[in-house]
Amino acid sequence: MTTNNSKHPADVVVRSSAYSVRESMDRLEDFLKHYGVTIYARIDQQSELQKAGLSLAPLEYLLFGNPKAGGPVMQANPVAAIALPLKVIAWEDADKKVWVAYYSGAAVAAAFGIPAGISAPLDLDGPIGKVLNAGPAV
Repeated sequence: MTTNNSKHPADVVVRSSAYSVRESMDRLEDFLKHYGVTIYARIDQQSELQKAGLSLAPLEYLLFGNPKAGGPVMQANPVAAIALPLKVIAWEDADKKVWVAYYSGAAVAAAFGIPAGISAPLDLDGPIGKVLNAGPAV
């Protein structure tokens, strides 16, 4: 596995995507919007770095949430708001392979003591796998 020698904490899930960075994020954004999720920001980091005279392989960042689903998480523990809204990044490595990364819902729930019945919206494994034909976590 090559992820541009990217190291990541155990709480971050990294999976391959069958699509380009842009298409991965387009597909994810469309899926989320279809289910009533609010897209708060989408940032093309490659473009932003180019404005600063720097280069970077394709990398995009998506910030999203649903107050109806995330609200109970914050009600259970207001400090959990630091982990919300949810975030996903997609990037292309030196071998032109595309990866997506996001925080593990179970890890976020455990870190903030969020009960299982409330923490389900934090789990992105199903949507990511379904929408991106994503490979297993690495």
